[in-house]
Amino acid sequence: MRTLIHLLLLAAIVPLVAVAADPAHPVDRNAEAAAVMRASFTPKGQAGMDRLHQDKTQAACSLYAPDAPPAAVAAKLLEANRAMVKFPADDKYLGDWKRGQAIAENGKGKQSSDDPSEPSGGNCYACHQLDKQQVAYGTIGPSLYHYGKQRGHSQPVLKLAWSMINDMKGYTVCSAMPRFGAKGILTEQQLKDIMALLFDPDSPVNQ
Repeated sequence: MRTLIHLLLLAAIVPLVAVAADPAHPVDRNAEAAAVMRASFTPKGQAGMDRLHQDKTQAACSLYAPDAPPAAVAAKLLEANRAMVKFPADDKYLGDWKRGQAIAENGKGKQSSDDPSEPSGGNCYACHQLDKQQVAYGTIGPSLYHYGKQRGHSQPVLKLAWSMINDMKGYTVCSAMPRFGAKGILTEQQLKDIMALLFDPDSPVNQ
């Protein structure tokens, strides 16, 4: 009887092992997931079906998940994403830190229930610590407390921070950070205000 039970268990397990070992299986799962989303999602407000369309970076991250894309693939994507960053035409990177703090605290924007005529927020505290006054913040991203105080205000430092806020996928290809500039989530002025929050000596970030 025990032998029969063992054989039945083995017969049930072998197909599962074969599926898990199939190198094409993750690709099939991505296709299946995309089909389910296309069938179940419906346009609502400003959230249209176009949001299911992946660019090359997103597609590569989905294809190789849960692993990162191969080094050669990642390098090309990183370079392409960095090349697309638009720097301020006036070469001025810092706006008003007080406006930047309001943007960092604002989690609205781009959702189906949000008014598209109103500016989006950055919702930065959902992933980062920025100052000591905030007691509730996320830890998905690194702490940004004393960001400018520790790094200074040189032109290369400002350009690097601007570039990362625009599109962190130019530095970590499958980063979970929103692509604030690359996807038009924040305006250039809003990006300047966030930069001021990070770098202005009077900002609570640097106190």
